[in-house]
Amino acid sequence: MKIIENPFEGVYLIEPKVIRDERGYFYESFNENTFRELTGTSVHFVQDNQSFSSFGVIRGLHAQAGVHSQAKLVRVLSGEVLDVIVDGREDSSSYGKSYSVRLSGSNMLQLFIPRGFFHGFAVLSDRAEFFYKCDNFYQRDSEIGVYYGDPDLEINWVIPNEKRILTEKDLSLPLFKTL
Repeated sequence: MKIIENPFEGVYLIEPKVIRDERGYFYESFNENTFRELTGTSVHFVQDNQSFSSFGVIRGLHAQAGVHSQAKLVRVLSGEVLDVIVDGREDSSSYGKSYSVRLSGSNMLQLFIPRGFFHGFAVLSDRAEFFYKCDNFYQRDSEIGVYYGDPDLEINWVIPNEKRILTEKDLSLPLFKTL
């Protein structure tokens, strides 16, 4: 496993060590001891989630508030997404800034997102299966979010406006500065 640099403290872009041969491939997608050794971060995941979406779907930007906040380790099993995070940690030097990275079943990259970040993704391939681990259980009453098209966040979702597919709920989320 290799950690790739990015502009946010506590966020880790992870490139796994993949063993390939004529049968296919194998890799260890997560090892708590190795992760702690490489990052100095201790995390214990309690819930796994998976979604399936088609081209143009944008999910997010979502988070859990307060004691129900979640750290996540995200990856794509098949297809490709633009994964996007926004730093919502008020005491952070990168507060209110966004970061995006392409995750795919081909590149096998994973992104560790600490608590306090808003998260979303846009599906860039015909279809994508998205998988993530959480270190806290989901609580519907603790859901918070930010409008995906907030101009202050300067996110390039890559997908043309007319091809974007969002829920009414996501379209009605507030701007970041109003939180």
